[in-house]
Amino acid sequence: MKASVSWVDGVRFLAESGSGHTVVLEGPDTHGGRNTGMRPMELLLLGVGGCSSFDVLTILQKARQAVTGCRCELTAERADAVPAVFTAIHLNFIVTGRGLKEAQVKRAVELSAEKYCSASIMLGAAGVAITHGYEIIEAE
Repeated sequence: MKASVSWVDGVRFLAESGSGHTVVLEGPDTHGGRNTGMRPMELLLLGVGGCSSFDVLTILQKARQAVTGCRCELTAERADAVPAVFTAIHLNFIVTGRGLKEAQVKRAVELSAEKYCSASIMLGAAGVAITHGYEIIEAE
């Protein structure tokens, strides 16, 4: 895997993935940022949510669950000192569908947490307390 991050101006950067997708990154206003891009730590948190969401959705689809929506809401805590690393991350999945089996949703979340999500497993191994939850909403 390859990527590049190029300085644009001030504390703004353009990040490009090896697959050719770009995102603007920017430091906080306290360091000259103008709120034109995501903070790098926000992007890292979104990466954890995206990685785990991919797992949960594909596991549920393979289990032939009629999923119509899947949203991962993340909350994170950071250390007060420099470096302000993540100390805790909670992922809460809101899964919508028709006749979803709770056991399947629970298992999908557990498999992502324990076996498949490279991002959350890596951060957990580095000492970040990672927790998971889920809600099931019946689709209309």
